[in-house]
Amino acid sequence: MTVLLVVAKAPVPGAVKTRLCPPATGVQAARVAAAALRDTLDAVRATPGVTPVLALAGRLADAEDAAELAAAVAGWPVLPQRGADFAARLVHAHADVADAFPGRPVLQIGMDTPQLTPARLAAAVRRLRTADAVLGRAADGGWWALGLRDPRQAVALRAVPMSTPDTGRSTWSALAERGLRTVPLPVLRDVDDWSDALAVAAAVPGGRFAREVAAVRRAMVVRA
Repeated sequence: MTVLLVVAKAPVPGAVKTRLCPPATGVQAARVAAAALRDTLDAVRATPGVTPVLALAGRLADAEDAAELAAAVAGWPVLPQRGADFAARLVHAHADVADAFPGRPVLQIGMDTPQLTPARLAAAVRRLRTADAVLGRAADGGWWALGLRDPRQAVALRAVPMSTPDTGRSTWSALAERGLRTVPLPVLRDVDDWSDALAVAAAVPGGRFAREVAAVRRAMVVRA
């Protein structure tokens, strides 16, 4: 059974989604992040045939919607993120899952694609069964998903500069250099700035994420 690993940061005001500010305030940005994470957790929970795991930076107790987030991951293994930078935290998260679930493949996602659905996640899991790795690139040049039949191969990420327009291409190259046969997943838009938030909210208007984005827009009108 594939481990579906969510790598996330506790949505604490001032610590997440700061590129949404302005127009959002720090608290509003954290509420948008909490909504994105809850929508993501719901999609993971509804994906059949996977074992959900959360690798978390920070404490949910300090986050917006703390009680709801805690309820959403009730019963999940929650692993603390560790490492000096994001690449190291990803490598350690995959290694920690490999230790906890020996021999299992891992599909890793983040909290910036609340438009994910159980069907899309299940499709990614199926693709991983036929390859050494899968990579879902993001429209900004990064990536939104990485699947590995052997999660210890995530060590390839140590050589990849993160959060750049070339991160997706560099990740693909790093996997190839380790001899891994990688297949692509669909390109998605992840939420980095306000224009991304508007576009993703429009794509999934019925989710919590869209409701929180709408709340920021209403507050902008009031402030004006």
